[in-house]
Amino acid sequence: MPPNTTATSGDKPGKTGRKKGRKARLIVLVLVLAVVGGIAFGAYWSISTVRASFPQTKGSITLEGLSGPVTVKRDGNGIPQIYASTDADLFMAQGYVQAQDRFYEMDVRRHMTSGRLSEMFGKGQVKNDEFLRTLGWDRVAKQEYDTKLSAATKKYLQAYSEGVNAYLAGKDGKDISLEYAALGFVNDYKPEQWTPVDSISWLKAMAWDLRGNMQDEIDRALMTSRLDPQQIKDLYPDYPYSRNKAIVQEGQYDDVTRTFQQGGATSGSGTPTGTGTGTTSSSSGSAVTSQLAGLYNVLDDVPTAVGVNGQGIGSNSWVIGGQYTISGKPLLANDPHLSASLPSVWYQMGLHCTTVSSKCQYDVTGYTFAGMPGVIIGHNADIAWGMTNSGVDVTDLYLEKLSGDGYLYNGRTKPFTTREETIKVAGGASKTIVVRQTADGMPLLSDRDDELVQVGKRATVNTAAPDRGDGYGIALRWTALDPGTTMDAVFALDKASDWSEFRDAAAQFDVPSQNLIYADTKNDIGYTLPGKIPTRSSVDDGSVPAPGWDSKYKWTGFIKKDELPYEYNPKRGYIVTANQAVIDKGKYPYTLTTDWGYGTRSQRITDLIESKIKDGGKISTDDMRQMQLDNSSEIAKLLVPRLLKINLDDKNVREAQKLLEGWDYTQDSDSAAAAYFNAVWRNVLKLAFGNKLPKELRVKGQCLWVDKIDSTGPVDDDAKVRECGERDADQAQPDGGDRWFEVVRNLMNQPNSAWWKTPQSGTRPKADNMNELFARAMIDARWELTAKLGKDIDTWSWGRLHRLFLKNQTLGTDGPSFLQYVLNRGPWKLSGGEATVNATGWNAAGGYGVVWVPSMRMVVNLDDLDKSKWINLTGASGHAFSAHYTDQTGKWAAGELLPWSFSDKAVDKSTSDTLVLKP
Repeated sequence: MPPNTTATSGDKPGKTGRKKGRKARLIVLVLVLAVVGGIAFGAYWSISTVRASFPQTKGSITLEGLSGPVTVKRDGNGIPQIYASTDADLFMAQGYVQAQDRFYEMDVRRHMTSGRLSEMFGKGQVKNDEFLRTLGWDRVAKQEYDTKLSAATKKYLQAYSEGVNAYLAGKDGKDISLEYAALGFVNDYKPEQWTPVDSISWLKAMAWDLRGNMQDEIDRALMTSRLDPQQIKDLYPDYPYSRNKAIVQEGQYDDVTRTFQQGGATSGSGTPTGTGTGTTSSSSGSAVTSQLAGLYNVLDDVPTAVGVNGQGIGSNSWVIGGQYTISGKPLLANDPHLSASLPSVWYQMGLHCTTVSSKCQYDVTGYTFAGMPGVIIGHNADIAWGMTNSGVDVTDLYLEKLSGDGYLYNGRTKPFTTREETIKVAGGASKTIVVRQTADGMPLLSDRDDELVQVGKRATVNTAAPDRGDGYGIALRWTALDPGTTMDAVFALDKASDWSEFRDAAAQFDVPSQNLIYADTKNDIGYTLPGKIPTRSSVDDGSVPAPGWDSKYKWTGFIKKDELPYEYNPKRGYIVTANQAVIDKGKYPYTLTTDWGYGTRSQRITDLIESKIKDGGKISTDDMRQMQLDNSSEIAKLLVPRLLKINLDDKNVREAQKLLEGWDYTQDSDSAAAAYFNAVWRNVLKLAFGNKLPKELRVKGQCLWVDKIDSTGPVDDDAKVRECGERDADQAQPDGGDRWFEVVRNLMNQPNSAWWKTPQSGTRPKADNMNELFARAMIDARWELTAKLGKDIDTWSWGRLHRLFLKNQTLGTDGPSFLQYVLNRGPWKLSGGEATVNATGWNAAGGYGVVWVPSMRMVVNLDDLDKSKWINLTGASGHAFSAHYTDQTGKWAAGELLPWSFSDKAVDKSTSDTLVLKP
C-alpha cells in the first residue's frame, strides 16, 4: 500500500502543529540516516524515537471508565494475561492492551474493511476501496450491531472500544507507532476513535479470505477458452472418498437423517434439493470467460486479510480421546494455515475474571485478532476448541443481463437499488462511485472495472442466452453480506462449559463456516459444522457461475442449524479435520460443496494417529507437536518410484536422479533430495498442464506461443500467437496442491494421455507419453536448480529454495526501501511443503518461496491445562524494534512450542512485567 502520497488538505495547523509536524519529519529523517548510513548518532536517535511508542508494561496507569483495578501480567514473550472483576472491565482492558501492542495494524484493518485505505495511503488504493465499498462490509457490520447482536455483546464491544480509545487519548501518531511517524512524512493522517463496528467488520474480512470455492468457479469458467469439458473435469477430479476419510464417520445429523431416509430432504425454505451438476450452458463461452478474467484482476488486488485471497487456505486440527493419551484425558491440536504476515494475524492473550460469577463470566485464554474482543481459538477452564476452514460453498457468481438501469430476471427487467459512496483520497480529490445491487442484495462487482463493462457489451454468447443489449455484468451472492451473529458466538464459546453449551454457541457462528473440534476436562471429544450454508435447486450445485436471469438458479434457502453434521465421542476415539470432505458422498442429502480439499493432510494425520495407538500405544503432548511437524510428501511417495526407473543419458541429470535413491520422502530444510524432487514436481506440472492453461491462469510474464482462438475455441494448429500470463506468482495455476496430486494420480493410469505430450524446446526433447514427460521434467529441474543453487548438488538444500520472508503488510511491501529494511524480517529456511502436515505452502507455478504457513500452533492438554503448549508465527508486538516483534519466529521455524500458562500459580510464575490499570 503506497505510502508516498501527498498530504491531505485540512485545517491549517498553528505554530505548535507545524513544530510537531517538523519534529516528526526530522525523526524519520534521522531514522533514514541511521538505516542507510549507519551513523552512530543517528542510530541513537532512531532507537530513542522507536522506543517512544513502546507500551508501558510495568507500574500503573489510570484508565477512566474502569469500575475497579485491572492487572495485566506479561510473560517473557510479552504475552498478556488480564485479570478483572467485571466483564466490562475485562474487555475494556483487552482493548487498551491490544492497542498498546498493535494499534497500527488494527487501524489499517479497519480502513481495509470499510474501504478507506485511500485515506491513509493515497490514490493507489482507490480501486481497492471501490471494490470494498461495493461489497459493503462495514454496512453489514453496522446492521449486525444494530439488529442482530445481543445486548451483552454490544456492551462488551463498547467496553473494548472505550479501552482502545483510552489508549489513543492525547497521543500523536508517532507516539503510537513508527509507521505513523513515516506516514507523517507525506500525509497528515491522524487516527480516529475506535468503534464497535470496526471490530465486527473484521469478521467480514476473515470470511472473505475463507469464502469457499469462488476462485474455483472463476478458474473453471476461464478454462473454457482453451479446454473442453472433459479436460476441465480431468483437472477437477472427484474427491477420493475410498482413500481419504471424511471428517464425520459416526456422526448424527438430527432431523435431516429421518427426512433423508424417507426419500427427500427439504431445504431451509422447504424446496426439494438435489445434487445437480450445475451448468451455465445458457451463459457459457466468451461472455463468462472475458467477464471473469476482468473480475479476477479486481479480486486479485484486494488486500489479503488472513489468507491468500481465497486460495491456499487450509488448516489442521485433531483431537484424541483420553483412552489413547498418556494422561487419560483428551489432547487437542490446531494450526491454521494462513498468509505469512508481520505481525502475525493472531494475538495471544488470556482473559480472566478474578472470581467467575454472573458479574464476571470469563476465564479463557488463546488466540484472537487485534481489534476484536474475546478469544477466537483456545480453551477455558472446562473445554478447548480449534477451527479449520470447512470450505463449504457460500458464494455464487451470477452473470447478469443488463438492460438500461436494470437487469433481466424471469423475462422482466427489474431495477437495481443504488447508493453513492464517496472515497476520500490522501493528497487528492475525493471520488464518488455508484454501487448497484439486485433486489436480493447482490452487488454488481463488474461496475468496479470499466474494462468489464466494455467486455460485456462485446461478449459473444450462444443462442440460448438473452441478447446482450447493453452488455453483461457479474454479481455476487455471499452469506457474509447478510447480517449475522458470529460476534455473539465468540463470547458464547469463550464461556461454554460443556458439549451442549459449545454446540449452542457454535450454532451462532454464521460466517465463515468452520470445522469446530472440541474436547473437555470430563473426557469428551466432538466435532460440529456451523455456518449459514445455502441450498440450491437440482439444476445448480454452485460449482460454476450461474445465469442470473433464470430464477431456477436462485438459492432456495439455508440448511437448518439442527440439520448440520456433527460427531460426539466416536468409537474410534479421535477426530481429524484438515479441510477434507465433511461427510461421505451419499450419506448426507445436501451438497455442501463440490470443491473440498482432497484429504492428503487429513489422511496423513489419521495414519500417524493410527500408527501411534496400535498395539496399545499412548499419545503425549509432544507426540502431537511432532505430528504437526510431519514433512512427509505424499506425492513424492507416488512419483519417486517411477522417476527412479527412467533412463537418462545426461550424467549430470543422472547425478541428480540418484539423490532420490533411498530418500524417505521427508522434506527437511537441509534435504537435497527434497529440493530436487520439488523442482521435478514443479516442472511436471508446468509441462503437462501449466503450458496448456489460458493466459488468465498463468504467471505474469510467462509467455508462450499458443493456438489462436476465437469465440468458438482454437482456430487451427498453424495460427499461433504469443500470449503472456496475467496472474501474480502466488495465485497462478497449477499451484501444486493436493488437487494436482489427485490429477496426476488419475492420469498415471493413462500414460498416453494428451496431457503428457509437450513439444521440444531448444535442446530439450519433446514428450509423447508420461515417461518421456517425466524424463523431460527431470532434465529441466536439474538445470533449473543448477541456475538457482549451483552445479554442485552437494550444496543443494530445500531450505535454500523454500524461504520465508515476513513483511509488514503496508509500508513493508510498497514503502521506500529503507522502511522495508526497518519493518521486514527474514529469510528463514523452512522444512515442509504443499499439502504436508507441516504445511509451509508454495505455489508451483510461481516458484518455491513460502506463500502461506501454519500461522500458529497449539496443543491443549485437558488433564493439566498448564501443560498445554503454543507458539505464534511472529510475536505479541507490532512495534518493529520491540523485543517481541519476531521473538517467537525462530522457535516456530524450528518446530518448538512455548509453555502456555493458565492457572493463577502458573501465570504468576511466568510473569515478567505487571501493569495495574486503575479507575
